Amino acid sequence: MARTPTGKELVEISEIEKADISQTPSPPSSPIASQLLTEINPEAERRLVKKLDWILLPLFTAIYCCNFIDRTSIGNAKVAGLEKDLGMHGVDLNVALTVFYIFYVIADIPSNLILKRFGSAWLAFLVIGFGVISLASAFLHNYAGLLASRIFLGLTEGGTLSGLVYIISRYYRKEELVLRVGIFFGVGPSIAGAFGGLLASGLLKLPDMGHVHTWRKIFLVEGLITTIFGLVLLFIVPEDPSKSRLLSVQERKLAMARIDAGQIVKTQGLKEKTTAKLVLRSFNLITFSCTLCFVLLNMSFQGLSLFLPSVIRSQGTYSTVEVQLRTVPPYVASAVWVVINAWVSARLKKRFLPILYNIVLVIIGYAISVSTKHPQTRYAACFLMIMGGSVGGPMLVTWGTDNAAPDTMRAVVTAAIPGIGAFGAVMAVWTYAPSDAPDYRKGNLANLSACSAIFVIVSLTALYIAWENRKRARGDRDHRLEGLSEKETMRLGYRHPRFRYQI
Repeated sequence: MARTPTGKELVEISEIEKADISQTPSPPSSPIASQLLTEINPEAERRLVKKLDWILLPLFTAIYCCNFIDRTSIGNAKVAGLEKDLGMHGVDLNVALTVFYIFYVIADIPSNLILKRFGSAWLAFLVIGFGVISLASAFLHNYAGLLASRIFLGLTEGGTLSGLVYIISRYYRKEELVLRVGIFFGVGPSIAGAFGGLLASGLLKLPDMGHVHTWRKIFLVEGLITTIFGLVLLFIVPEDPSKSRLLSVQERKLAMARIDAGQIVKTQGLKEKTTAKLVLRSFNLITFSCTLCFVLLNMSFQGLSLFLPSVIRSQGTYSTVEVQLRTVPPYVASAVWVVINAWVSARLKKRFLPILYNIVLVIIGYAISVSTKHPQTRYAACFLMIMGGSVGGPMLVTWGTDNAAPDTMRAVVTAAIPGIGAFGAVMAVWTYAPSDAPDYRKGNLANLSACSAIFVIVSLTALYIAWENRKRARGDRDHRLEGLSEKETMRLGYRHPRFRYQI
């Protein structure tokens, strides 16, 4: 899966670049900081990428699975009697879900900037945080307590996905990133969707544990598993490649040289100071397009969690456990489909094409769900919607990350797209209103329109990127370098005339 260079690549970094790029450079004793010339050996690079894949991908997939299961367990708890036990009525659950996503969005970008400043231990604290909150939710007794728990759950879960994408972008070349993000971001929710249903159905069959019964068992066990995992992460979560304990000194040098080789401005892994100007500059046209598409796609994907059980119930008389088990197959199919599409995107070196043809699958799925009430046909449509929707999320985040530079902007963009994109889940909560059940025709029509809009936005964004890259190739952006100091030039990031956008 590693990129194999056609020849030897030399990564040269001047002393001036090293002095200017960061106000918090690596210690002088660091072998990474002192290395001025690093030769990339193709065989050594293959071994390093293989090692990174075996360490980072299973670990990050597990982290995101815990994040996704703890976030969506309220759906299984609802089926198991949460609303009745807490005295909830009407749209109370919709309000609780909305509160969660509001604080999820608020936390995302600040969390990633904290991660950039203090390191990967912050990610472990986030996992411990949402694990403890999920565990404590087993002992809720009223609706006010549920609202409070959703606030804190949103604050702790908000930075997890963006943090994972940011960390992994520090280890892999741009052309390698899409497959790795596709694996943990695309497969994680699919595994969590399947495993969450299986785990919930299994827990509901267990004997009650004192006051912990029905839905309380779901929160207790899932929260306990996540909390223990978070404590373990304190000791094993990977740090920045320049000081990772998972790598030898030579592997650290190679890891930093690999990333530098693909950059216009060579930084040797050092991070520039975070400034308000860099944060605001992160919100360019490509970031805006990817974020808007993520909002619309998220509205579709989250709405399916409500629509799918209703489709299954319409096929026959099933128990709660049987309904949850029948939600598993579409998620399993989507896990395989995401990996296939991530591989295709990496081979083609294109991001917009997999997004477009998968959005077509989602559009077809919603068109079927709106045009027929036949239960089996609608169930088949759910496969198309879940498989196509699962690909779009990781592909949009990767597309935005590929086109974000320097490091501060990468931290902001990896947070902004999934973070602001969470508003789509809020929209899904209200487009799939209880009064529209069980057909959810209004919600399905809204998502059909949203996915059609995604197709148009992605197409226009791809055309803009091709146009902008041609202008840079002609030298039409070279004037941006006039009158700039070396330090200012290094902070241009994606605005540098030699930077080429990933289409």
